[in-house]
Amino acid sequence: MKKSILFLVALFFTTTAFSQNVIQLFNSANDFFKLLQEEKFTEAHVYFDANLKTKLTEESLKKLWTDIGTKLGKAESFDAIQSKAQGEFFAVTVEGKFANGDQNFLLGFNKEQKIVGLFLAPAKSAAAYVKPIYADTNLYKEKSVYLTTPGHQLAAIITTPKNIKNFPVVVFVHGSGPSDMDETVGSNKPFKDLAAGFASKGIASIRYVKRTLIYANEFNKPFTVKEEVLDDATAAIALAKTVEGANPKAIYVFGHSLGGMLAPKIATTSAEIAGVVLAAAPARRFTDLIIEQNNYMFNLSKDTTAANKKQLADAILEINKSKISQLGTTVKPDSIILGLPAKYWVDINNYNQVAVAKTLKQRIYVLQGGNDFQVSKSDFDLWNTAIGKKKNVTVKYYPELNHLLSIQTEKGTTAQYQIPVSVSETLVNDVATWIKAK
Repeated sequence: MKKSILFLVALFFTTTAFSQNVIQLFNSANDFFKLLQEEKFTEAHVYFDANLKTKLTEESLKKLWTDIGTKLGKAESFDAIQSKAQGEFFAVTVEGKFANGDQNFLLGFNKEQKIVGLFLAPAKSAAAYVKPIYADTNLYKEKSVYLTTPGHQLAAIITTPKNIKNFPVVVFVHGSGPSDMDETVGSNKPFKDLAAGFASKGIASIRYVKRTLIYANEFNKPFTVKEEVLDDATAAIALAKTVEGANPKAIYVFGHSLGGMLAPKIATTSAEIAGVVLAAAPARRFTDLIIEQNNYMFNLSKDTTAANKKQLADAILEINKSKISQLGTTVKPDSIILGLPAKYWVDINNYNQVAVAKTLKQRIYVLQGGNDFQVSKSDFDLWNTAIGKKKNVTVKYYPELNHLLSIQTEKGTTAQYQIPVSVSETLVNDVATWIKAK
């Protein structure tokens, strides 16, 4: 079992790991390439550790950059898109776009956040996104807008059905980690699929870029799900009420993963919501899920050596630190646990999503996939036991679906996400029918 599967917080399933340390590394990587782009080689060379400075001199760095420019043309943009722990180091992938083509780079960082390695990543042929067969573009239109809150402006898309009045509106709420408006994971775009599928059936939607993707620097200090999710979800609901042709009494929240976990809380603060969809929503604490995920990966590896067992045991000891429910003299709000501030863990550990859901008067649809290795049937069973028999609740288990709500033949790993598979048409039809039901 590779060390990288330990501390697998699979709820944070986007390509960028969500932690304060990683955000700082991303910023450093982007700043480094910005200096190269501006041909400020002396300033860029300062980012290297002492050893790399001797191996790759400032003059050599300049020559390397010039050679790349000769081959690929003028540099246009750079974005850190992925990080991975490699022993005592961190490898950050930076996506580079040039006038004549793309080139990704790998930067190795040490614990002092100094660059210890600079490599050109081999070309990778990523599978392209595939539009769902159920998306009929003749039946809907899309409009680009901004979702605005104090100090923030997030790109958003309003998708509305054509030639229909008084239609419902769905607000999509992301899972954990930075994410674009489509909730892109690898070659898959669940929110884009759902928006197209719903619109083809007469249901509008709003999807927006998650704040943690655009305003990453704001998350270098203690924060909670309020800043990460709730404030923007509330703003999106307010925006939904202003959509021309929409029925203001038929606004629904579709929460995926963390978004589903928080959907009951969102419903308590936005009384105008008609209902919530809890898609692959944890019913337990994050800590329990992370431990379950790591045990799953351990069993999948089939490596039962003593060293590997110890590695798993050590990881679980570390994961258990996230169970905190209050701060203290030794645990400060900005103490980092599993890459997140202690304030975040205290806040989310004091939230009981199942208990809140029990109090809701709005309609609730709970759905779970059987091939989801990130949130399991254990969570679905807890939801079903707690609220499954309430008149305002519908529960549905989809044995073939994974965490991205697509049909799969097995649970597998995150490698599944690199293959484009649309959100299940059956799920789209089921949820659409539920939303439009009287």
